[in-house]
Amino acid sequence: MPEFHAEPYIYLPTVTHKSALIAWGAFYFRVTARGRSKLVDDDDLKYVHPPRKDSIGARSAPYGPARVEVYDAAGALVTTAKAEGSNHCWVAGLTADTEYTYKVFVKNEQWAEGERWDWSAADGALIQQGGVYDNRFRTHPEPTSPAASLAFIALGDFGVGVKRDTPKHRQAAVAAALRKAVDDHGVRVIVTTGDNIYAAKKFLGIPVGATGAEDDDWFFTYFQPYRYVINRVPVYPSIGNHDAAESEEHDDRAQVEDNFYIRERILGEEAAGRASFGPGLFYRFRFGSDIEFVCIDTSKEDFFKGARLFDFPKHAEWVDCAFPAAADGVRWRLPFGHHPPFSAGPRHHNTRSMSRLLPLFGRSGVRAVFSGHEHNFQHSRAAGIDYFVTGAGGKFRDETPDRFEEAHTVSWSYHCHFLLCQIDGDRMLVRPIAELQPGADLAGISRWDRSGTSAETPIEVRLRDDDKQ
Repeated sequence: MPEFHAEPYIYLPTVTHKSALIAWGAFYFRVTARGRSKLVDDDDLKYVHPPRKDSIGARSAPYGPARVEVYDAAGALVTTAKAEGSNHCWVAGLTADTEYTYKVFVKNEQWAEGERWDWSAADGALIQQGGVYDNRFRTHPEPTSPAASLAFIALGDFGVGVKRDTPKHRQAAVAAALRKAVDDHGVRVIVTTGDNIYAAKKFLGIPVGATGAEDDDWFFTYFQPYRYVINRVPVYPSIGNHDAAESEEHDDRAQVEDNFYIRERILGEEAAGRASFGPGLFYRFRFGSDIEFVCIDTSKEDFFKGARLFDFPKHAEWVDCAFPAAADGVRWRLPFGHHPPFSAGPRHHNTRSMSRLLPLFGRSGVRAVFSGHEHNFQHSRAAGIDYFVTGAGGKFRDETPDRFEEAHTVSWSYHCHFLLCQIDGDRMLVRPIAELQPGADLAGISRWDRSGTSAETPIEVRLRDDDKQ
């Protein structure tokens, strides 16, 4: 490998029933005399690859004229889209619920072709270990037709980074299991419960460096660990306290919006009533006509005197409309956000200000809610609704929660994990998945109920008869 190396990346920010947003970029590395790889900071890119100052994201400077070619299952070219002044483009004119493959060309050369160089924590360097992009995706079902089934993943508090591997920092191991779940179970959607990046070290209690405010912060925390998933399955983020200024010196919202292509994804959605944006991130999307995800921004902001953003008048109106009392054809309405309405701790307990949302969940037939924040797994059940805390996607706390009764706790675990959720008709199975076991099998995490007795997986959530519209 030469002294400087540019490692190309491909990204599928979102798909609809008839289109897909496809993006590309690169991260730059300097190879040291000892053969180690050092990621080049954004501020130093101008010395390595002038005049470049960014590497990936919606606002990144173009790498050159580009085109995306999309092919059907038989390998026939379906459509081509071009980009001149950006590193992303929409591909339109696709058929609903259909599998496609695609290629990206920049300056007429295929981007990220062949075996890639991936990070090895053991070597402290980029190495080749057989990684090759399999660029494919499946469009969503028609929005007017019920979805027969859906497998999706909920993942939270994961962005600790994979630069090093330690007993308590397990993002790389969990990401490997997540990739297998995508391969084996046909996962179509990934939703996050916030704290997408928080790999910073602290000085006098203040996070410094790698907070998520620059592109280079995102290599170890997002683009490398999920590299061979995010080119195939769209990720729908929510905002956590470490993604905003609530718990860090700098507000990373702009970078989150840029690297998740938020503006490009919800352009026009606000006018249609499906999003409420700036300041704050509220949006909803359907998978078919009967499954709807609702992202709620639960963060606090100083400009609103420290109140939750869902109480900001603009967003409060949107949230109220997002949870209608009247039947609207949605059988599975699934809110997701960062702060949990119910949590037994040990660090974070019930988010009392979330109580305003509970009647809205109840009236609109919500059966499951997904949150993060506490670095463990928790399952609570209150008023017929199942509440899941999935906040250990990268690191965990091994202390025992201390307020089971108050949080309506059914079971909990301190292990690192993600949630594999499978909807089939009027039933949803939720499996908390840990790391790969010997033989590369997916295994559920060890769980306990409030008495300390082992709890079995998976968890079953069912619609009530009056929800079966």
